[in-house]
Amino acid sequence: MKRIYLRNGKGNGIPFLSSFATSSAASAITVRDYTNRITFEKVKCLDDVVTLSHQMIRMHLLPFVFAFSKLFKTMIKMSHCSAVLSLFGEIRKLGIPIDGVILGGVINSYCLMHRADCAFSVLPIFLKNGIPFDVYMFTNLIRGFFHESKVKDAVELFKKLVKRNICEPDNVMYAIVMNGLSKRGHTQKTLNLLRLLNEMKQKDIPPNLVTYSSIIDGLCKLGQWEKVKTFFSEMVSLNIYPNVQIFNVLIDGLCKEGKVEDAKEVMKHMIEKGVEPNIITYNAIMDGYCLRGQLDRARRIFDILIDKGIEPSIISYNILINGYCKKKELAKAMQLFCEISQKGSKPSIVTYNTILQGLFEVGRIGSAREIYVEMMSTGTIPDLYTHGTLLNGYFKYGFVEEAMSLLNKLERKSEDTNIAISNVVINGLSKNSKFDEAHAIFEKLSSMGLLPNAKHTIL
Repeated sequence: MKRIYLRNGKGNGIPFLSSFATSSAASAITVRDYTNRITFEKVKCLDDVVTLSHQMIRMHLLPFVFAFSKLFKTMIKMSHCSAVLSLFGEIRKLGIPIDGVILGGVINSYCLMHRADCAFSVLPIFLKNGIPFDVYMFTNLIRGFFHESKVKDAVELFKKLVKRNICEPDNVMYAIVMNGLSKRGHTQKTLNLLRLLNEMKQKDIPPNLVTYSSIIDGLCKLGQWEKVKTFFSEMVSLNIYPNVQIFNVLIDGLCKEGKVEDAKEVMKHMIEKGVEPNIITYNAIMDGYCLRGQLDRARRIFDILIDKGIEPSIISYNILINGYCKKKELAKAMQLFCEISQKGSKPSIVTYNTILQGLFEVGRIGSAREIYVEMMSTGTIPDLYTHGTLLNGYFKYGFVEEAMSLLNKLERKSEDTNIAISNVVINGLSKNSKFDEAHAIFEKLSSMGLLPNAKHTIL
């Protein structure tokens, strides 16, 4: 792996930014650019970062803390998180002073790399150097935990900050916590955070759009529409006007409850208020109609999209294809499926899985095989659902040898041979009166310490 060295005035190599390559062309950045203008506007690439860092160190440019703080911010904006961590290691070795901005940049970089655990380990450096914590740094750390689905860690950290008066949460931190809980289905916890909303008001911390969006999202998932109306009205009374994201939360929630006509009224209202629906809005309405089996209306929404010049997303296609497959209207589903490629897009794994399921449902085994071959040829990686659908389909129509051949391939590749797939195979073999083979797989699972589905214990 290639390493880059910054050369100081004595010709000693300073290792920096492993895994990155530099060009031999001279960089546009000079120390004069920095000292004359106190700006990093000309930092456009990693070469510029390397050159500027080298010159700052070689010429002992002061103040070091201010210079490197600005450089760290620039590097993070350029998404060079690994470079930030490498440079941080170098300036610590050289004894260059650090401040909260630099450490905050390190924490942010770790979090952006989905290493919130490493970001947490930076906190002792604050204490060792007498650098005070700030709310911005903890907000990034909490956001990092949520991005990694470490909900418990995020909530515990937030509670400790409040309980121990380590820092005073602001409206952004409150919003991050509420949004993180809401987006991950912790709707009951979101309701508990209504208490935190009251705390914010008592502390004169103004709630913002994200705060209300998170609470409304949680309430929609619980179907508490009266409370949704209350908070929606409260938000408007505070001159916090709903944007398309909040309207989409409302519309999606209503559609999932089967209240599609109410959702359309909300969409009509948002248009009257000058908020233009986007692809997510239309997808939610389409999904609502499909859930009610009203495919003609769903298709009408799809056509309206195109008439308005809005390009349907792969999710738009998946929603409608799924609707047609459930109604066993495979001709219409396949027409849409072919249209995806014709328009230069690529079906997703969800698209393929939906079509495979639909084809097996109507007994079109040959077409299902062809779709699977096509999927593999496009480089789309099958998932657990794909393999389960294929095995179920083969067993359903008596293609036991084909099902067992697929299972053997999966076992050789160590793919998806977990308890769920084994249950499908045991069930399929039993339905095809292959009891000895089913019992052998059952015994194999038991020897591995895995427990099959309860209905297979009769074996």
